[in-house]
Amino acid sequence: MNVSRPGRTAQLPQPRSAELYERACRVIPGGVNSPVRAFRAVGGTPLFIARGSGSNIFDADGRSYLDFVGSWGPLIAGHAHPAVVSAVQEALARGTTYGAPCAAEVELAERLVAAYPAAEQVRFVSSGTEAVMSAIRVARAFTSRELIVKFAGCYHGHADHLLVAAGSGLATLGRPASAGVPAAFTGCTRVLPLDEETALEALFAAEGPGVAAVIIEPLPANHGLLPQRREFLARLRELTRAHGALLIFDEVISGFRLARGGAAELLGIAPDLATFGKVIGGGMPVGAFGGARAIMARLAPDGDTYQAGTLSGNPVAMAAGVATLDLLSRESAWQRLEARGAELERLVKPVLAAARFPVHLVRAGSLFWLSLHSAGAPRSAVSLTQQEAARFAALFHAMLERGVYLPPSAYETCFVSLAHSAADLARFTQALRESLAAVA
Repeated sequence: MNVSRPGRTAQLPQPRSAELYERACRVIPGGVNSPVRAFRAVGGTPLFIARGSGSNIFDADGRSYLDFVGSWGPLIAGHAHPAVVSAVQEALARGTTYGAPCAAEVELAERLVAAYPAAEQVRFVSSGTEAVMSAIRVARAFTSRELIVKFAGCYHGHADHLLVAAGSGLATLGRPASAGVPAAFTGCTRVLPLDEETALEALFAAEGPGVAAVIIEPLPANHGLLPQRREFLARLRELTRAHGALLIFDEVISGFRLARGGAAELLGIAPDLATFGKVIGGGMPVGAFGGARAIMARLAPDGDTYQAGTLSGNPVAMAAGVATLDLLSRESAWQRLEARGAELERLVKPVLAAARFPVHLVRAGSLFWLSLHSAGAPRSAVSLTQQEAARFAALFHAMLERGVYLPPSAYETCFVSLAHSAADLARFTQALRESLAAVA
């Protein structure tokens, strides 16, 4: 088998991107404003994107790529959808920010509450990290407890107390997974493995009275795509309720992507709090958290739990969100996205079955993941071997050479949008067939 090592894979020349990257490295740490963009996991020079249109992006050298990253999830309607662009332009003409209430934030909040029955009230922030941070603060205030439980492989943003790695054994005391995070900040965080009721039950038996909340991605999508058994999530709901802890669904990725009511609707499981982002911003920086009125009442100015943000409820971002959600409802988007995801799965599975090394397709609606785990697609967080990671790096660059842009990390999920056509899916399939042959 001939597998190229990261950083040594042949790729198209990118003089403009290379120039921009060199300049960026002088003034931006690592040359990027979010680490995965640096291509460190796959090698080579990151693409600098000049524009996007529909299902395509165009780099600084003018080359086009069929895009399955979609800005990591929010572009459910594709790049520069006319309805979203028009709404943003109209809002911009009225001003970029007010630092005061506006009608659009009421309109977007009404749509979220109508779609997500577990959220009787919502509050807007500017990112998913802020949404999770704030939801946990409210949960601690509401329960008068301190412990937070999370799961290995679930990413909830970069707040200090959630940058915790799982250790061996049943559950771990919080140990920081990043420099700059004091151990004291993660000391009230517990980490459990996904898909293990026994570990969950043991933790609640030992520490249940001190648990303020359990937070989980109901569809984990940051360590690969790891669909969970409904039985496991239902047991989690039972245990949190029995012990007086709150259940937080992190639906930053799955909210309004899997269904109108997110993963909660598909599972038939209602959390106490939920966090949102990505889709509800229509491509603008927006996050939100919401829950029962009694819980949200703890927020200032009504309650004693402080949370604030100058750009929260930004009128331009709110307009983009309203336009996106209205578009999704108007176009029966979730049914269409499921159909497109199913068509991609139908096309790709025979190609993967013929590959000379293990590649597995994992799909949930319009999200999919190419898992290169030799043992099969996992349901809990499992690291790739060095060989498997090298295979992905080679596959990534082979696809890029054929004009298909995948996430530059073997652990990231791909996204299908309303802009992806049948021809796009066929093109992806052919590129994958050729790329797998080239890597092998």
